[in-house]
Amino acid sequence: MPLGLYVHVPFCSAICNYCNFNRVLFDADLKARYVAALLGEIATAGDGAAADTIFFGGGTPSLLEPSEIAGIVAALRDAFRVAADAEVTLEANPETVTAERLEGFRRAGVTRLSFGVQSFRDDELQRLSRLHSASRAAEAFALARAAGFDNISLDLMMWLPQQSIAHWLESVDALIALGPDHASLYLLELYPNAPLREAMARGAWSLAPEDDAADMYLEAMTRLDRAGYDQYEISNVARPGRQSRHNVKYWTDGEWLGFGCGAHSTRHAVRWKNLSATTDYIAAVADRRPLAQERRDLTPQSALEDALITGLRLARGIDLCEAQARYGVDVWATYGRALTRYRDAGLVIYDGRVLRLSRAGMLVANEVMSEFLPPVVD
Repeated sequence: MPLGLYVHVPFCSAICNYCNFNRVLFDADLKARYVAALLGEIATAGDGAAADTIFFGGGTPSLLEPSEIAGIVAALRDAFRVAADAEVTLEANPETVTAERLEGFRRAGVTRLSFGVQSFRDDELQRLSRLHSASRAAEAFALARAAGFDNISLDLMMWLPQQSIAHWLESVDALIALGPDHASLYLLELYPNAPLREAMARGAWSLAPEDDAADMYLEAMTRLDRAGYDQYEISNVARPGRQSRHNVKYWTDGEWLGFGCGAHSTRHAVRWKNLSATTDYIAAVADRRPLAQERRDLTPQSALEDALITGLRLARGIDLCEAQARYGVDVWATYGRALTRYRDAGLVIYDGRVLRLSRAGMLVANEVMSEFLPPVVD
């Protein structure tokens, strides 16, 4: 399988109160130095290997100028054998795009946009400290279509503070009405020190019961089914042929190289992560020092565990015959006893070859996946 190439762009116009990604506030000078460092890292790492996806994630990659995106894409094509029909994704926030910038991104080689919308209700966007409005999100989508983008993904978040099932489904219906080619639906996860926790305490905002969160998920997927979307992963749906080719690599035991601060890579049975701090990363590239902050060799057992956990996220599940051929392990013989109770409850489906989660099982995916991990010893 050709490589996926990931480029991390940490800059944001504002820091959302729920976000725990590797990000910093936008600074024009720092951005220029960071882009130069990216080009240096790419040139050093390039070995001419085949690649067929490029993914600009963040942060807010759409804060880069189209010329900067074009320069990075060109550097990647110089350093690797990037397929002519490569999927090139740019994550974008609705408030950062204009018709001119979108046309520039198209000329730069971007073939796919992923908009972080999160909600089509202004009150929910304000609670999340987002900078755009619901109408601006719809406008950004229309501008992208006008610029020629025929592969657009929209992100939504469910189980937000003060969000009812009805309010959540308003956003789902608004997304369906726009007709994106792909959609990602995520459950809000509050990390321990998230500023949103403080805002919730000050505003006496609450989360709906967990049963409501389950209903939100199931009803949203039902509506997306009816609208012609295929669910191919726990949190992702797409029109036929519009699955995220890059993200599928993560779920099918593929290999990828990550560039930029905090970027993760997996190749040749090794996983590593770059230095997280933006300035540390820039300095390390300039000094030609190693960028890898964390490295982990994948043993055959850990590679199998990772493949089972990520593969089970896919709606199609895992072909256990292929897994046995690749890893030399009879998966059902090894784990079947622990998984039988989930199968009996209708949460896991096993037909003698393919193991997959039912949609109800996707609600307890983490619990099922934990069966593939060794027990924790105190």
